[in-house]
Amino acid sequence: MTVTHVQLLSVPVSDQDRARDFYVDVLGFDLMWDNPMGPGGRWVQVAPKGAATALTLVTWFPTMPPGSLKGLVLETDDLDGDVAALRDRGVAFAEDGIQVAPWGRYATFHDPDGNGIVLQSTRV
Repeated sequence: MTVTHVQLLSVPVSDQDRARDFYVDVLGFDLMWDNPMGPGGRWVQVAPKGAATALTLVTWFPTMPPGSLKGLVLETDDLDGDVAALRDRGVAFAEDGIQVAPWGRYATFHDPDGNGIVLQSTRV
């Protein structure tokens, strides 16, 4: 195989505008595309600044209901600072806050549709 990287991950959402605003305005992702796609559809694609992998915010997969994605992991170099900034922007983290594991530290939260996100800082 000659696969070089993961290019795209679909995140199932109910409202593309609300999801786009969350991923761009709250998480700070870049808006890469927001274009019409077929009759009545839209292609909304976001990505962390400089990332090789992007997310597309989808509404059209019946087998992927909004909120069904769990375990989307985002790496950060400043977990404490990012958790504080996201809390200031209204993000609610799990009650246990920042957790410590043998491999690093992490905190979990959900996007507006309930998709589960892990913000982590991996020990090197």
